[in-house]
Amino acid sequence: MAEFSIIEAFCHGIGPDHVETQLSVGDDAAVVAVPNGFELAVSVDTMVSGVHFYPDVDAAKLAHKILAVNLSDMAAMGAEPKWATMALTVPELDNNWFSQFSTSLRQIANRFGVQIIGGDTTQGPLNLSMTIMGLLPISQRLCRSGAVIGDDVYVSHYLGDAALGLALLQGETVLCEADRKHTVAALELPEPRVELGRALLGVAHSCLDISDGLVGDLGHLCERSNVSIEVDAALLPLSESYRAYVANGGNLDLALNGGDDYELAFTASPDQQQRMAAISKVNDILLTRIGTVVEPRDSRVAVSLDGLNYRPANSFEHFS
Repeated sequence: MAEFSIIEAFCHGIGPDHVETQLSVGDDAAVVAVPNGFELAVSVDTMVSGVHFYPDVDAAKLAHKILAVNLSDMAAMGAEPKWATMALTVPELDNNWFSQFSTSLRQIANRFGVQIIGGDTTQGPLNLSMTIMGLLPISQRLCRSGAVIGDDVYVSHYLGDAALGLALLQGETVLCEADRKHTVAALELPEPRVELGRALLGVAHSCLDISDGLVGDLGHLCERSNVSIEVDAALLPLSESYRAYVANGGNLDLALNGGDDYELAFTASPDQQQRMAAISKVNDILLTRIGTVVEPRDSRVAVSLDGLNYRPANSFEHFS
């Protein structure tokens, strides 16, 4: 099957049509119109075989994750996701693989209202790169640069499950069957917090998604906001699976710096605590206060546990 046959068979009609879409798949470029009163948020993520996933990864799960991690970037900005383009490199033409990939991509794209409007296919080692675009009301966005000294620091849902699932797959730990299923699903099928991000517009002062580990990512927020953050590790939201891991001798390093969480970390004024409780209830998601924004110090992010300094393993870095 040739490149254009692949596009025709598996890439057309993925995601809902949007009235703002002027031109979609089939030309040299897509064209979209940005409505009055809005601006365009754009982000890109790349996933490489052997770095972000195993070469024998399930095609359906890979499709879910490539869009989910991009949706997480939209969530972190408070944007409404609308369009995406994707470059897909595959070692060989496998109709069954493409069918599974396309079906799964269609499912998550429809669920979150993302229209796939273009892309490219080529032959080589398996990797994917997706660019996602969303709409933001003009002058309303969540950024890393807005944290205010005295802000509360929050995270969504649980931390560390995806990293624990990876540790399991790499043979670094042993879990019961139920915990194995839970943590591997957290790794392979992350849940982007799009509705939460939009709910935080005008409420949170700063925000980012946790992709490379909580402490490392909070460090990026601190740099942009010129502040420091104190985290109380005893407050970290942990799933039952992670708590069982700790009870059996594990520590908090994976929750603090394991990566692949794709949850939101954000800051807000202490007088917004009731508002946070309401957002948590409406969006049916756990929001946990884990620390405080403080004046800038030599250590951007300080972690304590039971009153003592806690030094977790370093966050993931591609060129460390």
